[in-house]
Amino acid sequence: MNWSGPAELKAQLSRLWERGELLRAALGSSSLFPLRLVLKSPSSGELSTRFEAVRQWAAELAAIPHIRIEWRSVRHRVQGLQRLPERVFVDCLDDALSLVSQRADAQRFLDLAALTRSALPVLESWLARRPLQALELARAWPKLIKVVEWMVLHPRPRIYLRQADIPGVHSKFIEAHRGVLAELLDLALPGEAIAADRAGLAKFTERYGFLGKPARIRLRVLDAAIALIPGATYPDLKIDALSFQNLKIDLKRVFITENEVNFLAFPPQPGAIVVFGAGYGWQALSQARWLRDLPIHYWGDIDTHGFAILDYLRGHFEHVESFLMDRKTLMAHAELWGEEPDQVLHDLALLTRDERELFDDLRDNRIARNLRLEQERIGYGWFTAALAKLS
Repeated sequence: MNWSGPAELKAQLSRLWERGELLRAALGSSSLFPLRLVLKSPSSGELSTRFEAVRQWAAELAAIPHIRIEWRSVRHRVQGLQRLPERVFVDCLDDALSLVSQRADAQRFLDLAALTRSALPVLESWLARRPLQALELARAWPKLIKVVEWMVLHPRPRIYLRQADIPGVHSKFIEAHRGVLAELLDLALPGEAIAADRAGLAKFTERYGFLGKPARIRLRVLDAAIALIPGATYPDLKIDALSFQNLKIDLKRVFITENEVNFLAFPPQPGAIVVFGAGYGWQALSQARWLRDLPIHYWGDIDTHGFAILDYLRGHFEHVESFLMDRKTLMAHAELWGEEPDQVLHDLALLTRDERELFDDLRDNRIARNLRLEQERIGYGWFTAALAKLS
């Protein structure tokens, strides 16, 4: 028997609640009512063969509060004229909320809407779009409103989040709610106050004009004669990008390596420093214009990602030379080969001819499948011999 009983009718309303439709109706942003529910009724054959069950079904529907039934008359050969439900309606929002036991939550949502309408009416469209999320955020909503109000008064403030002086709101609250705040701020702020090309949680501060943590660059001085820090020989430093940009050092060359152990074990070199690489994050280095006048040697893994990083780095410094990323080094260390989980498959325009040929062989699995030689697996003697050839 698949006739619509009380549970099935209430389930239809529950689905509307779960999709946020009832709360949208509470805002007046949709016109659901009067709402006709789907009613599966007995067939004419069932009316004849299961008449008592049909009467019981009709009585159960008639006993449901907060619905309106339209009846139809049928004549039974034994029982005579009878009434059966033909259509079922819920006439108003309050009846629907009562049926799904959500009147309290609906009132809480309306309280949020009243606060929003009073403080920042522009955010009401967000409530209509995400009503259930708004309910989940009910306790935090007043603070979220405060943050957005403050940002409207202080667009692109150029301070750290910790410095935003918003009564009752601390920076950890803002950090914890960056996702929803981004959606609210995009609605409330003028276009010129939003850096539209900075998207995602990690770019929240940049998108809305807060100061972010400065990029930091780690380097080791490889020449004892370079007194970058008085009294320190071969210092290992981590400095912000602006300080790196303004360094005044008499250098002959710069090495970049992606492996920390290689960085730490790099032997002394006259007039040189070694930089601990940042994968694809070369923006911080690119501001140091003095690097454009020095030989730069990049040492990465011999795999498709290693060459992709080299290619990306050349987009900032076209004169970069690869170091120990050649076919001879690869073949000399065959017993130390490993596997690269996911390969880079797109073309790399800034490789030299030899680099491109090796990259193509790796990408196309001509030497071995997903081949990788990690830089730390290259013999130290092989490494120092290559260094000597540069001197």
